[in-house]
Amino acid sequence: MKNLTKITSLLICLLMLSTTMQAQENQANKDAQYLAGAVPEVDGKVVFTKEYSIPGMSQDEIFDRMNQWMDTRLKENKNEGSRIVYTNKEMGQIVGLVDEWIVFSSSALSLDRTRILAQLTVLCQPEACTFKIEKIRYIYREGEEKYVAEEWITDKYALNKSKTKLTRGLAKWRRKTVDYMNNLFTQAADALSAVAEEPAAQTTPDATKEASIPQQQVVIVPKKKVILKDNNAAAVPQTTPQVPASTKTVSPAELSEDLIQPNAGRLVIVIGNDPFNQTMMTANAGGSLGKMNGKRVVFTILSPDQSHELMDSTDEYTVRFYPNGSNTPSVELKCRKLATPETPEGMPRTYVGEIINATVQ
Repeated sequence: MKNLTKITSLLICLLMLSTTMQAQENQANKDAQYLAGAVPEVDGKVVFTKEYSIPGMSQDEIFDRMNQWMDTRLKENKNEGSRIVYTNKEMGQIVGLVDEWIVFSSSALSLDRTRILAQLTVLCQPEACTFKIEKIRYIYREGEEKYVAEEWITDKYALNKSKTKLTRGLAKWRRKTVDYMNNLFTQAADALSAVAEEPAAQTTPDATKEASIPQQQVVIVPKKKVILKDNNAAAVPQTTPQVPASTKTVSPAELSEDLIQPNAGRLVIVIGNDPFNQTMMTANAGGSLGKMNGKRVVFTILSPDQSHELMDSTDEYTVRFYPNGSNTPSVELKCRKLATPETPEGMPRTYVGEIINATVQ
């Protein structure tokens, strides 16, 4: 009996060790996008930059679209400090200030968040647009702590010496900042009517040198303009997405469960139908396709430190799966949220969406 007890204890220890190692490996895979080069520097300053190429679009139209998007986006949180402060249409220049909240974790008993302040600069040219985000600062614990990006989220401070792991205390700051910037770039691309794909990020081979990050260019395919006719109103120009030839609509029942593979990409949740007022968030803990009560569903899992208020309050949302190395989703699923059990404190939060409409590459 004693030998059996020892064997059982050993098996339990091995199982726990295997589970721990698997969890660490999964976290390392998730953090790969936040390692060396994820926070670009120019002359010692943190500057996130994205270049957009929009063939056939005039400078004035690019300016009007970006100006409208920035004005709407910066007013979302109703903070007077978040606004456009300068425009010059002839020169194609727009400058805005962002003053918003980044939420690290939220529960009924606690809220961990920081204010992020930054300068947004847009330069519009014929068939091209450059979007920069710089002068990034944080105000934490209701103003008790203040930090600047250069001394808080750069490779020097937020990565270990070998640049293979995030520093424990600064990991959440770097992750959330990179996610925040990527969401802004995605929203800007959508404002320019984007169907976009960009090259994979490059970093300098010598990790001991300051990262020299090439400006990545996104090629924009403008959406078609159509006129909606109404007998009781004037014709109003609208935009409809141009669906790539390789994209097809399928019924939810036809979806193969292996279209979404663990560690093969990322799941992005899109809340809101208005392209100028959407929220995008990555399901950091992953997800999968499945069935529930005979219905085809998609499971999306938020990590314990992710904000979930918007997901709790919405009834419909879209889930996109981006394969590793691609900025074009291979699967897009429009979902109706189903009831899910209450999530215990500190545990991943799972949402179940009944798939209403599906498109795949």
